[in-house]
Amino acid sequence: MGSFKAFMLVVLPLYHVILLLLLTSFQHAGKLVSADDKLIETECHNAEVPATCIQCVNSDPQGKLADRVGIAAIVINCLSSNADILAKNMSTLASRVQDKSLKSLFRGCEKGFSQAKSDLSTAMNRLKSKDYDKTNHFVRTALQQEIFCMENVVDLKLTIPSDILFDMRVYEELSDAAMRIIDRF
Repeated sequence: MGSFKAFMLVVLPLYHVILLLLLTSFQHAGKLVSADDKLIETECHNAEVPATCIQCVNSDPQGKLADRVGIAAIVINCLSSNADILAKNMSTLASRVQDKSLKSLFRGCEKGFSQAKSDLSTAMNRLKSKDYDKTNHFVRTALQQEIFCMENVVDLKLTIPSDILFDMRVYEELSDAAMRIIDRF
Protein backbone atom coordinates (compact mmCIF):
# COMPACT_ATOMS: atom_id res chain seq x y z
CA MET A 1 0.00 0.00 0.00
CA GLY A 2 2.86 2.35 0.81
CA SER A 3 4.37 1.84 -2.61
CA PHE A 4 0.99 2.63 -4.22
CA LYS A 5 0.88 6.00 -2.41
CA ALA A 6 4.42 6.78 -3.49
CA PHE A 7 3.53 5.79 -7.06
CA MET A 8 0.46 8.08 -7.05
CA LEU A 9 2.48 10.98 -5.62
CA VAL A 10 4.80 10.75 -8.63
CA VAL A 11 2.25 9.93 -11.34
CA LEU A 12 -0.46 12.43 -10.40
CA PRO A 13 1.68 15.57 -10.79
CA LEU A 14 3.10 14.14 -14.02
CA TYR A 15 -0.44 13.58 -15.29
CA HIS A 16 -1.28 17.23 -14.56
CA VAL A 17 1.80 18.46 -16.38
CA ILE A 18 0.96 16.37 -19.45
CA LEU A 19 -2.65 17.58 -19.37
CA LEU A 20 -1.50 21.19 -19.09
CA LEU A 21 0.88 20.78 -22.04
CA LEU A 22 -1.83 19.22 -24.19
CA LEU A 23 -4.31 22.01 -23.44
CA THR A 24 -1.70 24.66 -24.19
CA SER A 25 -0.83 22.95 -27.48
CA PHE A 26 -4.45 22.92 -28.63
CA GLN A 27 -4.85 26.60 -27.80
CA HIS A 28 -1.76 27.51 -29.83
CA ALA A 29 -2.78 25.28 -32.74
CA GLY A 30 -6.00 27.30 -33.15
CA LYS A 31 -4.00 30.54 -33.21
CA LEU A 32 -1.66 29.20 -35.88
CA VAL A 33 -4.55 28.41 -38.22
CA SER A 34 -6.01 31.90 -37.89
CA ALA A 35 -2.57 33.40 -38.51
CA ASP A 36 -2.35 31.39 -41.75
CA ASP A 37 -5.82 32.56 -42.81
CA LYS A 38 -4.73 36.10 -42.04
CA LEU A 39 -1.61 35.72 -44.23
CA ILE A 40 -3.69 34.35 -47.11
CA GLU A 41 -6.12 37.25 -46.78
CA THR A 42 -3.29 39.77 -46.57
CA GLU A 43 -1.53 38.42 -49.64
CA CYS A 44 -4.73 38.10 -51.69
CA HIS A 45 -6.19 41.41 -50.49
CA ASN A 46 -4.50 43.54 -53.14
CA ALA A 47 -5.77 41.42 -56.01
CA GLU A 48 -8.58 42.84 -58.11
CA VAL A 49 -10.80 39.93 -56.99
CA PRO A 50 -9.42 38.70 -53.64
CA ALA A 51 -12.06 35.94 -53.36
CA THR A 52 -10.67 34.14 -56.42
CA CYS A 53 -7.15 34.24 -54.99
CA ILE A 54 -8.30 33.06 -51.56
CA GLN A 55 -10.33 30.22 -53.08
CA CYS A 56 -7.30 29.11 -55.11
CA VAL A 57 -4.96 29.11 -52.10
CA ASN A 58 -7.49 27.35 -49.88
CA SER A 59 -7.98 24.66 -52.54
CA ASP A 60 -4.38 23.56 -52.09
CA PRO A 61 -3.72 21.21 -49.16
CA GLN A 62 -0.50 23.13 -48.41
CA GLY A 63 -2.24 26.52 -48.53
CA LYS A 64 -2.58 26.91 -44.78
CA LEU A 65 1.13 26.13 -44.32
CA ALA A 66 2.40 28.41 -47.09
CA ASP A 67 4.50 31.50 -46.59
CA ARG A 68 4.25 34.49 -48.95
CA VAL A 69 6.30 32.83 -51.70
CA GLY A 70 4.35 29.60 -51.22
CA ILE A 71 1.09 31.48 -51.71
CA ALA A 72 2.42 32.95 -54.97
CA ALA A 73 3.48 29.46 -56.08
CA ILE A 74 0.01 28.08 -55.33
CA VAL A 75 -1.61 30.85 -57.38
CA ILE A 76 0.77 30.10 -60.28
CA ASN A 77 -0.17 26.40 -60.00
CA CYS A 78 -3.88 27.33 -60.16
CA LEU A 79 -3.10 29.43 -63.24
CA SER A 80 -1.27 26.55 -64.87
CA SER A 81 -4.19 24.18 -64.22
CA ASN A 82 -6.58 26.76 -65.59
CA ALA A 83 -4.41 27.19 -68.73
CA ASP A 84 -4.49 23.43 -69.25
CA ILE A 85 -8.29 23.35 -68.96
CA LEU A 86 -8.64 26.28 -71.33
CA ALA A 87 -6.31 24.68 -73.90
CA LYS A 88 -8.46 21.54 -73.84
CA ASN A 89 -11.66 23.58 -74.10
CA MET A 90 -10.30 25.47 -77.11
CA SER A 91 -9.36 22.18 -78.74
CA THR A 92 -12.91 20.93 -78.20
CA LEU A 93 -14.36 24.13 -79.67
CA ALA A 94 -12.06 23.83 -82.69
CA SER A 95 -13.18 20.27 -83.30
CA ARG A 96 -16.85 21.27 -83.21
CA VAL A 97 -16.82 24.11 -85.77
CA GLN A 98 -16.80 23.71 -89.52
CA ASP A 99 -15.75 27.25 -90.42
CA LYS A 100 -12.00 27.21 -91.17
CA SER A 101 -11.33 30.69 -89.79
CA LEU A 102 -13.06 29.85 -86.49
CA LYS A 103 -11.27 26.53 -86.33
CA SER A 104 -8.00 28.40 -86.86
CA LEU A 105 -8.90 30.94 -84.16
CA PHE A 106 -9.68 28.24 -81.60
CA ARG A 107 -6.53 26.29 -82.51
CA GLY A 108 -4.56 29.52 -82.04
CA CYS A 109 -6.13 29.98 -78.62
CA GLU A 110 -5.31 26.35 -77.79
CA LYS A 111 -1.67 26.89 -78.74
CA GLY A 112 -1.63 30.14 -76.77
CA PHE A 113 -2.82 28.45 -73.60
CA SER A 114 -0.34 25.61 -74.13
CA GLN A 115 2.40 28.23 -74.46
CA ALA A 116 1.04 29.91 -71.32
CA LYS A 117 1.57 26.64 -69.42
CA SER A 118 5.21 26.69 -70.52
CA ASP A 119 5.53 30.36 -69.50
CA LEU A 120 4.02 29.58 -66.11
CA SER A 121 6.44 26.70 -65.63
CA THR A 122 9.28 29.14 -66.30
CA ALA A 123 7.66 31.63 -63.91
CA MET A 124 7.62 28.96 -61.21
CA ASN A 125 11.32 28.23 -61.78
CA ARG A 126 12.11 31.96 -61.55
CA LEU A 127 10.06 32.19 -58.35
CA LYS A 128 12.01 29.29 -56.81
CA SER A 129 15.27 31.04 -57.68
CA LYS A 130 13.94 34.30 -56.14
CA ASP A 131 14.06 36.20 -59.45
CA TYR A 132 10.77 37.97 -58.84
CA ASP A 133 10.98 40.43 -61.75
CA LYS A 134 11.34 37.54 -64.21
CA THR A 135 8.60 35.65 -62.41
CA ASN A 136 6.19 38.51 -63.04
CA HIS A 137 7.43 38.85 -66.61
CA PHE A 138 6.50 35.24 -67.38
CA VAL A 139 3.14 35.48 -65.60
CA ARG A 140 2.40 38.61 -67.66
CA THR A 141 3.51 36.84 -70.85
CA ALA A 142 1.18 33.93 -70.04
CA LEU A 143 -1.66 36.41 -69.47
CA GLN A 144 -1.08 37.93 -72.91
CA GLN A 145 -2.10 34.60 -74.47
CA GLU A 146 -5.50 34.79 -72.81
CA ILE A 147 -5.97 38.48 -73.64
CA PHE A 148 -5.19 37.82 -77.31
CA CYS A 149 -7.70 34.96 -77.41
CA MET A 150 -10.40 36.95 -75.60
CA GLU A 151 -9.92 39.96 -77.90
CA ASN A 152 -10.42 37.75 -80.95
CA VAL A 153 -13.54 36.20 -79.46
CA VAL A 154 -14.97 39.65 -78.63
CA ASP A 155 -14.00 41.18 -82.01
CA LEU A 156 -15.75 38.40 -83.88
CA LYS A 157 -18.73 38.53 -81.47
CA LEU A 158 -18.53 34.78 -81.00
CA THR A 159 -20.81 32.94 -78.65
CA ILE A 160 -18.64 30.88 -76.34
CA PRO A 161 -20.01 28.57 -73.62
CA SER A 162 -20.39 30.46 -70.35
CA ASP A 163 -18.21 28.00 -68.41
CA ILE A 164 -15.30 28.72 -70.77
CA LEU A 165 -15.81 32.48 -70.45
CA PHE A 166 -15.91 32.03 -66.68
CA ASP A 167 -12.61 30.09 -66.76
CA MET A 168 -11.07 32.85 -68.86
CA ARG A 169 -12.15 35.52 -66.33
CA VAL A 170 -10.74 33.40 -63.49
CA TYR A 171 -7.48 33.12 -65.44
CA GLU A 172 -7.28 36.92 -65.66
CA GLU A 173 -8.10 37.30 -61.96
CA LEU A 174 -5.47 34.77 -60.90
CA SER A 175 -2.87 36.38 -63.15
CA ASP A 176 -3.59 39.74 -61.53
CA ALA A 177 -3.37 38.17 -58.07
CA ALA A 178 -0.05 36.44 -58.79
CA MET A 179 1.54 39.60 -60.17
CA ARG A 180 0.34 41.76 -57.28
CA ILE A 181 1.54 39.26 -54.68
CA ILE A 182 4.96 38.97 -56.34
CA ASP A 183 5.24 42.76 -56.74
CA ARG A 184 5.22 43.04 -52.94
CA PHE A 185 8.29 40.80 -52.41
